[in-house]
This record gives sequence, C-alpha cells and structure tokens, in this order.
Amino acid sequence: MDVFNHHLYEYEKGLRNLILHTCEMSKVEEMIFKLKRKKIQYEIYKIKNNRINLFFGSDNCMNVVRTLNVQDLSNINDEEDFILGIMLGYDREKQCIRYLNRKNKDVVHELIG
Repeated sequence: MDVFNHHLYEYEKGLRNLILHTCEMSKVEEMIFKLKRKKIQYEIYKIKNNRINLFFGSDNCMNVVRTLNVQDLSNINDEEDFILGIMLGYDREKQCIRYLNRKNKDVVHELIG
C-alpha cells in the first residue's frame, strides 16, 4: 500500500493527473475505499497472476482511458501506447522514440510480410 499511497499523494498534489498502479488483487478493496472517499474516478482491469491494473485520476484523463483499449496493455496499438505514456507522465522524448520504434517495426514487418 505504500506505493499506492505515494501515487495518491502525487495525484492529490497535482504532480500527475493520471496514475497506473499495478498490484495484487487482495489490495483492491482498501484502495477502492480510499478512492471513493476522495471522489477520485478509477478503472480496474484484471491481468495475469491474480493481479490488477488500477487507473485513477482526473475526470478528463479517465474518460480518455475508457476510450482506449487498455484492458490488455500488451495489445494496445502504437497510438494508444503513445497517448497513454504521455498521459501517465512518461518522458516525452522517450515516448517519441518508443512510438517511432514501434511504427518502424510495423513498417519493416509490412515490407517483409
């Protein structure tokens, strides 16, 4: 819960507008209780090994998350990956490089395939 509490602190202080927290399913009830008490929007997606991805943040950011295909992050497309990375506050330059590498990989795959 220490990491979750730190994420909550960063959100409340305005350091980040969107958080992705990955954890064991057993922690969900306590986290949801805190988010509901603070009236913070959230979405939970089950992943492997009894774990979850918990997104929480501002209304606008959560509305964007809901429009993206984030149920399985390994299957998101290049644009969704880029948008999500930027929204989560990842380094912009690194996100641009990641996006270009993913796009170039697809271009190479299309040429070979």
